Order: sequence, then structure tokens, then C-alpha cells
Amino acid sequence: MDKWDKRFMELAEVIANWSSCYQPNRKIGAVIVKNKRILTTGYNGAPAGYTSCMERGECLRRKANIPSGTHHEYCYAVHAEQNAIAQAAKMGISIDGATMYCTHQPCVICAKLIINSGIKRVVYKYPYPDELAVHILTAVGVSLEKYEE
Repeated sequence: MDKWDKRFMELAEVIANWSSCYQPNRKIGAVIVKNKRILTTGYNGAPAGYTSCMERGECLRRKANIPSGTHHEYCYAVHAEQNAIAQAAKMGISIDGATMYCTHQPCVICAKLIINSGIKRVVYKYPYPDELAVHILTAVGVSLEKYEE
């Protein structure tokens, strides 16, 4: 990893603090970069205009006792990676060939969006229990790298 990886991972961690997720260990941040330039950012939270779990004072997933890495659809939040990709689409920014820095390894749903958006490299800091995501990303040639300081 080089100094740019360090800078963009630090930024992903700052952005994670903007999360409206109720769970303190699930504040996720993402930064999409190309040619050392920040294209978009994202953090996990409720869709625009919808009441967040932080505002509700409870987590839907914890209330239903859903284990991490399963049933991603059973959550009000849009993932950080999804928000960063959606922001690029909304703003008309091409992310083809870009790198995504994430605080956590993407889930399988995000992995499929990453692939189809043209992102070629994903750097993450913390693991996530989703081996299918790892398999799909690496099978199609997306570079998946664990960030080590």
C-alpha cells in the first residue's frame, strides 16, 4: 500500500462517521477514486427522506436477531458502496476503471454493483463474513485488497 491508499482509507473512515446506522460497529464509509482524484463518497444510512435507525432509536436487524452477513435486504440502510455508486450515477460521473476504498469488505450485493459499475480495484480495512462476495469479485478480475497499515 502506498501513501495514496493511506489517505483515501483515512477519508473512508472519516466518512463512515457520518453514518446514521444505529450499530456503532457498523458505521461504513466508501470513497471512489480515479487518477488520485475523489469522484464520489458514500456512507450507510436510510434512503434520502426516510427515517434512519438512529432517529428511530433501534436497529431492525438486531430487533429480529439477524446474523451479520445474511439477509442484507432486511435493513433500512443503503450500503456505503451503493450510495457512492448511486451518487456517481446521479451526478453523471463515470467510475469505470476506478478504485473503491471501503472501511469494510463489500457484501455480495455491493460486489455485483461494483463489478457492473466498472470499478476495477477495491481496498478494504475490515473483513465481512461474505465469501460469495470475495468469490464473485475475484472471479471476474476485480482486485480485492485488504488494507494493512
